[in-house]
Amino acid sequence: MSQVASLLSNPDSVLSREGVKASISGYETLFAGARNKVGETSTTDSIEHRAKEYQTMVSSFYDLVTDFYEWGWGQSFHFAPRLVGETFEESMVRAEYYLALRANIQPDSKVLDLGCGVGGPMRNIHQFTGADITGITINEYQVRVGNQYCAQRGFDHKCRSFQGDFQKLSEKFEPDSFDAAYAIEATCHSPDRKVCFQQISSCLKKGALFAAYDWVVLPERGYDSNNPDHVRIKEGIEVGNGLPTLATTQDIVHALEDSGFEVVDVFDANKDVHSDHQIPWYSTLYGSFTLKGFRMTRLGRICTHTLVSTLEFFRIAPQGSTRVSSMLNATALDLVEAGRKEIFTPSLLFVARKK
Repeated sequence: MSQVASLLSNPDSVLSREGVKASISGYETLFAGARNKVGETSTTDSIEHRAKEYQTMVSSFYDLVTDFYEWGWGQSFHFAPRLVGETFEESMVRAEYYLALRANIQPDSKVLDLGCGVGGPMRNIHQFTGADITGITINEYQVRVGNQYCAQRGFDHKCRSFQGDFQKLSEKFEPDSFDAAYAIEATCHSPDRKVCFQQISSCLKKGALFAAYDWVVLPERGYDSNNPDHVRIKEGIEVGNGLPTLATTQDIVHALEDSGFEVVDVFDANKDVHSDHQIPWYSTLYGSFTLKGFRMTRLGRICTHTLVSTLEFFRIAPQGSTRVSSMLNATALDLVEAGRKEIFTPSLLFVARKK
């Protein structure tokens, strides 16, 4: 119980105890009608409203969920293709190392990490390559926590995070200042990927590579925007992850090409998700009955949710904490359903070169 209580009362949080309730209320207004009426958050007006308020939406989202993510997931907030016989942790690190290889990150590279979170992948990639890595995240709380972790590992001379908006990188960094860039399930938060990719391109040296994993729906695998069930799942993923709207593979390719990049490669890293040789990426949300893995199971999430509710009732946890927990639990079910149907992937891998 003390661990759950501490994750809801982190002294580095930018939210006051009273601020949690206000923040989740404000966040929910951006997805008005979600989970009540299919299609309500897919209207042009709803999407444009979230795009306009994306800074508040994304920062508020991570103010609310960062501690929950660390509790259940660790310091790397992403999914990964997983081979039979591979642990969850091994699959995560392998995905990060593979991205570093595809971005051609070398020991003397100066690298930009877009949407770095608390810096788990940054530290792993630095340890793997020796590169100097600068992370940017819109969320101030993640900056505070991430830089503390870098210092604890003795990596703060080579890894650091800054608060900033990857839609406005030119306000933060000089042109042509990085040898490579990567993003892991981050640019899905962008309200306009063309602007985002243009800003990334401006920071990279000519010929530099940008490699990323991104969240997309998959019309090529059966996603149908006219199917209410598919739309319901898509909207559930969006509301539970602070997304303006999910894109398609072609949307990503077109945005890259329109932003000064040559697309070198693009494919779904989970294309063999139901192979006999792989453990589906979404199976992590079932978890395993180990001390840590239990937190990720549906039963584990229910137990955590019950405990959070109890702590909130006794005013140990801030008001609003239960609503955050409920949102994340509902979205976990949407992700599992999307993965089973193969209409969505969190791991569209693309590599692009600045022209």
